Amino acid sequence: MKKKQCLMIAGVVLAFALTACSKGGEKTSGNEPDPAQKTAAAMDSGKAGIHQELDGVRMKETTKITVEVYDRANDGGSKPEDNFYTNYIKEGMLRDHNIEVEFIPVPRWTETEQINNLLAGGSAPDICVSYSYPVVSTYSAMGAVVDMAPILEDYKDVLPNLWELLGEENLYYNKDPKTGSIYAIESLRANQATLCTFVRADWLKKLNMKEPASLEEFETMLYAFRDNAEMLLGADAAKLVSLAYSFDAGWRAQPLVGSFVPTSMTEKDYYINNFASDRLMTYPNVKEGYRLLNKWYNDSLIWKDFAIYPTGDPTEDNMIKAGYVGASIGPNWDYPYRNGEDSIQANIRRATGDEAAGMIAIDPFQDDTGARRKYIYSPAGTDRKIFFPATNKEPVASALYLDWISQMDNRLFLQFGEEGVTCETQGDGAVKTLSVTGEKIMNSINNTDYTLTINGLKMKDEETTLKTVALGYDTVSSDIITKAYYASMTDGFFPKHYNLGDIEAESGIEESLRVKRDAFLDQAVSASVDKFDAIFDSGFADYLASGAQAVIDERTDKWQEFFGDSTNGK
Repeated sequence: MKKKQCLMIAGVVLAFALTACSKGGEKTSGNEPDPAQKTAAAMDSGKAGIHQELDGVRMKETTKITVEVYDRANDGGSKPEDNFYTNYIKEGMLRDHNIEVEFIPVPRWTETEQINNLLAGGSAPDICVSYSYPVVSTYSAMGAVVDMAPILEDYKDVLPNLWELLGEENLYYNKDPKTGSIYAIESLRANQATLCTFVRADWLKKLNMKEPASLEEFETMLYAFRDNAEMLLGADAAKLVSLAYSFDAGWRAQPLVGSFVPTSMTEKDYYINNFASDRLMTYPNVKEGYRLLNKWYNDSLIWKDFAIYPTGDPTEDNMIKAGYVGASIGPNWDYPYRNGEDSIQANIRRATGDEAAGMIAIDPFQDDTGARRKYIYSPAGTDRKIFFPATNKEPVASALYLDWISQMDNRLFLQFGEEGVTCETQGDGAVKTLSVTGEKIMNSINNTDYTLTINGLKMKDEETTLKTVALGYDTVSSDIITKAYYASMTDGFFPKHYNLGDIEAESGIEESLRVKRDAFLDQAVSASVDKFDAIFDSGFADYLASGAQAVIDERTDKWQEFFGDSTNGK
């Protein structure tokens, strides 16, 4: 409820702040130009103040910009706006481009509300990021976001690193097919792996079971864990959980539920339903996946308290770390191996006193063709959307910032740090990260909060990149990481992208739909078997009536407008 109130208040404040802006370019209260005038003036100012030098591009006069950075509130972490890596960026930007940079921290887990408030108050950073394009679209419709198309095109020759890294696919991903406007560019998702299913290898060995290679074998394994609790946990048998699960059922169950989706879906079907693609919510036949989860819940295979604990709560992780859980899905492809000595893997080994204990990746779920299809990340459209608020008076300097962090030497330093201190380069060119504390610690994996234009590693070639990824976990052998990576990527699939313009019905409903989705899926999975259909059907009907159906209808009309009755976009 508090989130909804924040969003509503922010929307009202912003709408009020922009009410005085007119399409005719009239002055707002206080004789301030409207957002369109601000954008044009800032661009003109940028063109006048930039010139090419032999050592790169520098602003004629020292220019200041502000940049959003996530505050993850990590225990033992550094200040996200002031640390070794921010200093590296600040010094480099001033040296190479005569641009001063200030970082503005935004809480990671309430980012949408915070950016809403900053945009509404006219105090948003010059460079903002969001994982939600509808959020950007909402503000662009109010004139509160810069059209980046002229900057990208007019200054292409001085943004070579940005263009090389992202290319047209990511830079033009959100380009309006009619107006040519671009209100956000897409960060590159370099690592497309999403989710993985994990099981306790030592439990399988104790039960003389092989790794499950099918849904049926996976289910048999879960029952075996439940029925052999005393053998596996002794005095702690009552604490055994066969399958850890999360309140975010749409995400955590995706590998399982996705295997129920028919492969006969067309490109048209994917486009129409793609607004909820990461949770597959309106894809056909997903209900049957949740029906199976409901059965498992009622058979005491799934953690009974899964719906109680929200994002960021450590209860589930602590339960797995203590060694009480036999299997889990996600929430990331490498999740048990993250965080070094505090990783799930390291904690299981300490709790059990067995160096062979721990989680391994498996790949048991098959679709209707027998393939182990995964809905992996697309390189474009699945990571952060980078945009400039209309209050940005230095869009060209801001674009130069994006170019600077996209340059390979700069981004690799941010991702690995200092040779011999935070990383070691191997003989084959792969890079091994080292655990550090103090000022050179990274608050996010490979400093992704500072490498805004890329999420994941992209080195000189794919082989070096994969070897480096496998070396990036100091308490886990590289073969375990490689196994998880390939288990997550086998038969990987992502729908083809069609940019047919903004979908107005998506504006402002993402958060409310998310809340409704999570609530009814949790209720359906944890309901008695005889009540599953009624709860799922009524919850899904409410989800559709609360905006999802309007989105489906508008997307259907868009497809018809561009492609008629074609099902493949031709």
